[in-house]
Amino acid sequence: MKRFKLFIPFAVFVLMSGLLYVGLSLKPDDLPSVLIGKPVPEFALPDLDNPEQMITPETMKGKAYLLNVWATWCPSCKYEHPYLLKLADMGVPIYGVNYKDESDKARKLLRDTGNPYRANIVDEDGVLVMALGVYGAPETFIVDAKGIIRYKLVGVVNEEIWSSTMAPIFFAD
Repeated sequence: MKRFKLFIPFAVFVLMSGLLYVGLSLKPDDLPSVLIGKPVPEFALPDLDNPEQMITPETMKGKAYLLNVWATWCPSCKYEHPYLLKLADMGVPIYGVNYKDESDKARKLLRDTGNPYRANIVDEDGVLVMALGVYGAPETFIVDAKGIIRYKLVGVVNEEIWSSTMAPIFFAD
């Protein structure tokens, strides 16, 4: 029995090492979404440029698009912004979800740096973001022409991710 007790610390070490190995091999930006294959959640929120006008999922249906969660307080969002402008110039429809932000700051940033968005949804309280299961900004969803979510990216959209992963899904329709 005493010899058995000597192996307990070794067994705990092996178990912890195995868990650490598995944990380190996971991709932190590969967070699954329960909404893949489901419609964009229902919402009615104001447009950043025209607050009297409400945007709904119906507003965006008809053509596949990207739904990009962003904010002026998000450094990664500023980093990804030039590539979103490039995608918009290539004809990719992008709708923004301005998350827990000051609308005046958001409008100024878009005026100063360019606006890749067809429209921007103001989500001051984070209601839509919560319904989408967003962990933080930036996050981008590929939504098909019928309003069904096909893909979720946690992190920055860049040329490598767009070319290798997102474009094949986006243009699959």
